[in-house]
Amino acid sequence: MAVLVERHFNQRIGWLRAAVLGANDGILSTSSLIVGVAAAESARQGVLLAGIAGLVAGAMSMAAGEYVSVSSQSDTEKADLERERRELAEDPESELRELQQIYVGRGLDPELARQVAEQLTARGALAAHARDELGFTETHAAKPVQAALASAATFAVGAAMPLAAAALSPIRWIVPAVSGGSLVCLALSGAIAARAGGASMARGGLRVVFWGALAMALTALVGRLFGTTVV
Repeated sequence: MAVLVERHFNQRIGWLRAAVLGANDGILSTSSLIVGVAAAESARQGVLLAGIAGLVAGAMSMAAGEYVSVSSQSDTEKADLERERRELAEDPESELRELQQIYVGRGLDPELARQVAEQLTARGALAAHARDELGFTETHAAKPVQAALASAATFAVGAAMPLAAAALSPIRWIVPAVSGGSLVCLALSGAIAARAGGASMARGGLRVVFWGALAMALTALVGRLFGTTVV
């Protein structure tokens, strides 16, 4: 008999969060930077230089931030597993009773909970405690390198869009071209991320468009108020 394997949306959470964050941040931060510099009536060269610098710095910052953050999570998981391994070696009976109580709390009667705990312990005591006591699963396991690469790559891809719009638009149209194109890309990014996560595409698109429009409006205002013409 073939075994039916179900795939759930939360199996994508490991890469989806980093990818969505990177892409949206790349679009939003780079477009806001370009809009702010362009609103200060800077020359095209200054606008593009600011955008390129923002892309490189942002991608590296995202990679470093994700790596450090997820590495901290990984270190915590390893420390908890090492402590659990030590407790299993020192007092296996207490750990077995602890596992039994977890299953009783989930609705099993004590005798059945004991049987389940014994069988799972025989197949892998540490794995059983990691999953049912600590809540660690392979789906949500910390992967620092994967998160760092996903964030950096998607940031660069997202940042490339406003840069391309700034490079191809006439200087007087840079602000509306970058703003409009970025909002469209943010809407698509939010909708795709929501679809991948099983949520509403409309709601996912609208929430990133709202914050994106607000960020670009504020940076454009700063550029107008404090900018000077670059010759």
